[in-house]
Amino acid sequence: MLRKALILTLVVLLNLVILIPVAANSGKPNFSPGLWADGEQWGTKGAAAIPAPNDNNLQAFDKLFVITNSNNPMGQLPVAEAAPGNPDYNGGRWYTHTVAWTEAGFAAHGTVPVLTSYAEVMFHYNLGHLSIIPGSFEGGPLPFFECPLLPVK
Repeated sequence: MLRKALILTLVVLLNLVILIPVAANSGKPNFSPGLWADGEQWGTKGAAAIPAPNDNNLQAFDKLFVITNSNNPMGQLPVAEAAPGNPDYNGGRWYTHTVAWTEAGFAAHGTVPVLTSYAEVMFHYNLGHLSIIPGSFEGGPLPFFECPLLPVK
């Protein structure tokens, strides 16, 4: 009887070890373009909220820039600070930043360009063409989340 209970317990534990990671990553991979990073489009797989960083681990997050007011007819996907292959990529831990084109940006461009990299975001920010506010907006992505990047197929 003790042996049957031990075997049953091991079977239950093995199932939990297999099923918990599957449930935690239940989002299906999306290999369609979901964001820009390093000049390339990337897909994603689900998003899980994670605790806000502290002063000791803020560097373990990449910024995700969500542009809220682009007038480009092609649309504007969010822009990530880094992607796989970039030594600064932190594996898919994100800190959302809300970005808006300024009046100076619209005056300089008319139809604003599609931004595809952190370098482009910073270039336009330094020109005064963008405002960047740490955090998300109502209805936007989570402020801190984990979501790996996948190559577009």
